[in-house]
Amino acid sequence: MATAAIFSSLRRRRSPSLEAFLAPVDLTEVTLVQTLAAISSELVSCFSNKVFFFQRRNSRCLIRKMEIFVLLLECLRDSGSGSISSLPSTAILCLKELYLLLYRSKILLDYCAQSSKLWLLLQNHSISGHFHDLNQEISTLLDVFPIKDVELSDDVREQVELLQKQARKAKLYVDKSDENLRVRFYSFLNEFENGRIPNHEDLRLFFVDRLGIRDAKSCRSEIEFLEEQIVNHEGDIEPTASVLNGFVAITRYCRFLLFGFDEDEVQFSSGNQKKPRKGLITREIADTFITIPKDFCCPISLDLMRDPVIISTGQTYDRSSISRWMEEGHCTCPKTGQMLIHTRLVPNRALRNLIVQWCTAHGVPYDPPETTDASAESFAAALPIKAATEANRATARLLIQQLANGSQGAQTIAAREIRLLAKTGKENRAFIAEAGAIPHLLNLLSSSSTVAQENSVTAMLNLSIYDKNKSRIMDEDGCLRSIVEVLRFGLTTEAKENAAATLFSLSAVHDYKKRIADEGAAVEALAGLLRTGTPRGKKDAVTALFNLSTHTENCARMIEAGAVTALVRALENEGVAEEAAGALALIVRQPIGAEAVGKEETAVAGLISMMRCGTPRGKENAVAALLELCRSGGAAATERVLKAPALAGLLQVLLFTGTKRARRKAASLARVFQRCEHASLHFGGLGVGYAFAGNSATNNSSFTGDVSVPMSISVL
Repeated sequence: MATAAIFSSLRRRRSPSLEAFLAPVDLTEVTLVQTLAAISSELVSCFSNKVFFFQRRNSRCLIRKMEIFVLLLECLRDSGSGSISSLPSTAILCLKELYLLLYRSKILLDYCAQSSKLWLLLQNHSISGHFHDLNQEISTLLDVFPIKDVELSDDVREQVELLQKQARKAKLYVDKSDENLRVRFYSFLNEFENGRIPNHEDLRLFFVDRLGIRDAKSCRSEIEFLEEQIVNHEGDIEPTASVLNGFVAITRYCRFLLFGFDEDEVQFSSGNQKKPRKGLITREIADTFITIPKDFCCPISLDLMRDPVIISTGQTYDRSSISRWMEEGHCTCPKTGQMLIHTRLVPNRALRNLIVQWCTAHGVPYDPPETTDASAESFAAALPIKAATEANRATARLLIQQLANGSQGAQTIAAREIRLLAKTGKENRAFIAEAGAIPHLLNLLSSSSTVAQENSVTAMLNLSIYDKNKSRIMDEDGCLRSIVEVLRFGLTTEAKENAAATLFSLSAVHDYKKRIADEGAAVEALAGLLRTGTPRGKKDAVTALFNLSTHTENCARMIEAGAVTALVRALENEGVAEEAAGALALIVRQPIGAEAVGKEETAVAGLISMMRCGTPRGKENAVAALLELCRSGGAAATERVLKAPALAGLLQVLLFTGTKRARRKAASLARVFQRCEHASLHFGGLGVGYAFAGNSATNNSSFTGDVSVPMSISVL
């Protein structure tokens, strides 16, 4: 199916695709005429009986023009090869140009026949312009074509000359009834923009009677087509992506208002909700197949930038990444290697605004960081127009009514739609929770329907990303218990993983970490998911366990639940080793934690292996864990670490090449060994180096702050 981008290219006289360059430049005159006759005849037969809902007159006029070309080409073809081979060169050039015109006409007619009704309505002026452009080119071609020098029958010549006169006089035609419908559609947008909900009967008259959208399935197809146009949106195409989002929101509202909750859609929801995701990515970046523009990604983290800043070399980085780089003691630009003249970070507002626009156009969630200046926040808030927010709010009320009183099938559909609404924008998450969705989603967590359970727990996850909703979920009686039950006994892997991700999201609040750990079998279930889950499940589990381990009172509970053993084993898994080492570094800070880790035979070896082959963050977490194991684990643990093979060399490497935190921890670990009676046997040659590196080290620091693990939440 053609897209708006193709027609944008047609308007600018660009060839729409590779096929347009395949004009028969090397064909003989006879073959050229035969090819054009076949193509034009096929085009006419294909579209002559098509019913065009919009652009009826323009489509019929173009098809009639093609019918004249069929007569012309068939007359040339039937006149014999001798006559064709003697065609003037001007006629040959016109026929080759006609090949492109036929191709472009086919695309335009296909587009009008197959596109969404609402999209054709919104593009009414633009598509009418495409028809007019083609008519002008046909007029030019006929003016140049040497009709008098070509052998044609009198009736064919007469029809071609008549077409030539008509094409010269043709003007742009915009159907008034279609235009009135377009204006009416915009009036609904304006009503929502002003905080008013359009009249139910007016909406029914527009969608059902005027547009012929008579069921939920047709309405869903319209929504999907509009969403596809948002994804493929080009900046010079009207309406803008934010306005299109408003029309999508209105159409979604009408889908449920006018057509209710068709239980046949339950199967549809089951077949379309499971999409693989690569794991935890930058906070609130939805799982998507969209490729993020390279210029929008931080050169350090390779993630979409939330707060781009410019450094003294003129390069742009995400604020959190470049700040960390500088904190680690680097004085050069990561990209160019140039020395930094100063360490000031200048906000790149132009790039940030472009990123916000791109995220809005592609349906990618984007919340500026709290440190972002007010102008950027107001810009981001203005992008999702008020009409979209108000229409989504009205839709949420309909959905919550079905959650409360609908049949099981209707509740399942409502949960899926709430999940999708909560996928983007803190405004959506806020008013969905405020309208009372959480208690009803809670009831579906125990549903025997796999689709209902998956959608309800995922909706809960998406709602929990908004900080104020965390307290609503935790304060709802039985909600935490039900989430843990889904984690333990969920009907599908997807449900279990999303339950783990929800616990991770909720555990971002310090006061909730103890409550989550004390909830029956929550830690055991996370440990089990870390041991046997999918790569994505393991990532969700290990990040949740890391969050829980930052609360000192959870240490004994995590040991009892087997989380320590699971974390030690996770050191062997490259995908979660970094987070596992960070969690262990926090656990061993307490004597009972150090004792538990010390009893794990592979713990020290796993941490040593990470110091050798891990990521920079993994290495600093590993050396931090070994240091705390020595401090809290007593002489036996210290000796065990001391005897680890290759540790001396690895420490020396970290002292010179590690991050600032890794160097500090390595120096502290060296001083621990210097106090041991056997230190000279293993590190005698390195004492001076350690002492020198340790001069700037701080003995007492906030350990939680020294453990580095990237935290993020996926929106599903």
